Amino acid sequence: MAHILKTLNSWFWWENIWMPVNVSWAHFVDRDGLVFPKPHQLYATIPYAFVLLFIRFFSERCIAIPLAKALGIKNRRRVKPQPNPVLESYFRECTKHPSQSEIQGLAKKCNCTVHLVEKWFRRRRNLEIPTVLQKFQEAFWRFSFYLASSIAGLIFLYDKPWFYDIWQTWVGYPFQTLLPSQYWYYMAEMSFYWSLLFTLGIDNKRKDFLAHVVHHFAAIGLMSSSWCGNYVRIGTLVIFVHDTADFWLEAAKMFHYAQWEKTCKMLFIIFAIMFFITRIILFPFWILRATLYQPTYYSTTPVIAYFFFNGQLLILQGLHLYWGYLIFKIVRRFIFVKELKDERSDEEEEEDSVTDNEEEPTKNGNKNGSGSSKHPLLNSSH
Repeated sequence: MAHILKTLNSWFWWENIWMPVNVSWAHFVDRDGLVFPKPHQLYATIPYAFVLLFIRFFSERCIAIPLAKALGIKNRRRVKPQPNPVLESYFRECTKHPSQSEIQGLAKKCNCTVHLVEKWFRRRRNLEIPTVLQKFQEAFWRFSFYLASSIAGLIFLYDKPWFYDIWQTWVGYPFQTLLPSQYWYYMAEMSFYWSLLFTLGIDNKRKDFLAHVVHHFAAIGLMSSSWCGNYVRIGTLVIFVHDTADFWLEAAKMFHYAQWEKTCKMLFIIFAIMFFITRIILFPFWILRATLYQPTYYSTTPVIAYFFFNGQLLILQGLHLYWGYLIFKIVRRFIFVKELKDERSDEEEEEDSVTDNEEEPTKNGNKNGSGSSKHPLLNSSH
C-alpha cells in the first residue's frame, strides 16, 4: 500500500504536469530574495479554517445576535412536538410530508386525532428549518468575510501592474516571486472555503445545495492548482472578482430578515448588477481570456496543469451562468411581480403556540411563523 501511495504521489507531482518545458521543482527553491509558492504550504489552510470557525462563532454570538436584536429580529422559540416513536420513525424513514391517507393511518395507529398528527409533523419539520436569527447570523458571517476579503484584495492589488494589464500576469512566468500579501490572501480564502465545507451540515440548506458543494470543491481545487503551478497572479484576480459581488447579497439578506424591504431591494439590485459585471462579463472576457488564450504566446506546448486549471475555471463559469439565470428570473419577477417568494429556501410552516394536548378553536387559529421568506435572495459564493 505504501508503495502504491508513493507511486501515485510521484505521478501527481510529475514535473511535466505542472511545469513548462525544461523547468523542474529544483528551480523553485527560494534564492536571492525570491520566494516561490510551495505545495506543502497549503496544509496550513486546514488549521486556519478552524481559526476562522472560532472567529465565526464568536462574531455570530457577540456581534450578529446583538445587531439582530437592534434591527428587531427576535429569536422565536420553536415548539417541540411531543415524543412519539411511531411518528418519529415514519418521519425519518418514510417521508417528512405524509399524504392525507398516510396521516389518517398514523392517527389510527397512534390513537390520536388527524389534526394532532398534522401538527406533530408540522412542528417536527420546523425543527429542521433554521430560524430567522440563525439565517441572519450566517448571512452576517459571510457578509463580514466577503467585505473584508474585497477590501483586502483591493489593497493588495491596486498597485500591481497585472491589475490593470492582464498580460502582466504572464510576464516572467513561471519564475514569479510570491508576495506576502498573496500568501495571506490565498490562505484566508482557501481556509474560508474549507470552513464552509466543515459546516455544510449546520448551515442553512437551499435547493441549490449541490451547486454550492460543487462550487466549494471547485474553488479549493482551483486555488490549490493555481498555487502549485504558480498561477498566483491570475489566481488573486479570480478571488477578487468573485468576492466583490457576494457581500452585497449577504447584506441584502440581513436586511430582508430584519424586514427592511426597501433597503433589501436596493441592495439586491446592486448585487445583481455587480454579479453580471463580474461573473458574466469580466470573468469570461477578462479572466478566461487570460488563462485560455494568452498562455499560448508564452509556450507552444501547454502543460497538463493548463487544462486542469482552465477546466475548473470553466466549471465555475457554468455555475455563474446557472446562478445568473436564477438572478435574471428573480429580477424579472422583481420588476413585474410585487409578491415574491424565495424559491431556494425552505419556509417555516405555521407554528402553534399551544401544547400537543390542546386543540385550536379554529382551523386557522395558529400564529404565523416568523421564518417565512417573501423575497428571493440567492446564496451565491464566490
